[in-house]
Amino acid sequence: MSPSRAKVYKIIGWAAVIGLIIWALTGLELTGFQPTTKVLTIAMLKGLVHPDWAYVYIPEGEDLLRGLLETLSISYLGNFVSAIVCLPFAFWAAANMSPFRAVSATGKLFLSIVRTVPEIIMALIFIKAVGPNAYAGVMALGLHSVGMLGKLYAEAIENMDMGPTEAMTAVGANFWQRMSFAVIPQVIPDFISFTLYRFEINVRSATLLGIIGAGGIGTPLIFALNARQWPRVGIILIGIIVMVSIIDFISGALRKRIV
Repeated sequence: MSPSRAKVYKIIGWAAVIGLIIWALTGLELTGFQPTTKVLTIAMLKGLVHPDWAYVYIPEGEDLLRGLLETLSISYLGNFVSAIVCLPFAFWAAANMSPFRAVSATGKLFLSIVRTVPEIIMALIFIKAVGPNAYAGVMALGLHSVGMLGKLYAEAIENMDMGPTEAMTAVGANFWQRMSFAVIPQVIPDFISFTLYRFEINVRSATLLGIIGAGGIGTPLIFALNARQWPRVGIILIGIIVMVSIIDFISGALRKRIV
């Protein structure tokens, strides 16, 4: 590509980006702030600065620790289910695992459809089916994560070295022998890394799902927000930040060792 043509493409690209930004901003309408915004903001900041430490542990009822543990269990179970369920779909979507391109294309299409539906929509559907509880959150996270992990697993399978597989085929190895000794040993580190990364995301998503009644710490958080109990909101947010930070640190360290 000549320098002049590259310069023209660059100008067109920047013009398109600026045009999209201007178009998006024209659809925003700022109607102003509510009269009570200042009062609510001051009350919120006071509550966040002086959190309700008594809510950390309450022996006879719901508290912060129980909510965080429920959120963690929802994330873990949803991630565990999806990591197993998505395996056949990942091999279905991997182009190098099928002699026909149309077969892997249908697998990719299926995974795209699954991950297109947001977790919150899935949670609302499961809440209608099983009621507002943690089980709905587990099912929503598990189903949505199948689409995401399946896509990442399929890409890991497609990027692996096909040399060992071809060598085992040449010496007469069957399908299961090739999978056990040539495919799985290559992709398992990537599978574990992607699963840990998805677990980090699921912890944050489980907090959001609790707001609509799918269990976890999000349920007491929305109750505290509606009741304007800002000290309780503050301690819940502190708990969420601490939990997510610890999980991110541990998961990041494990992924570095694996990869």
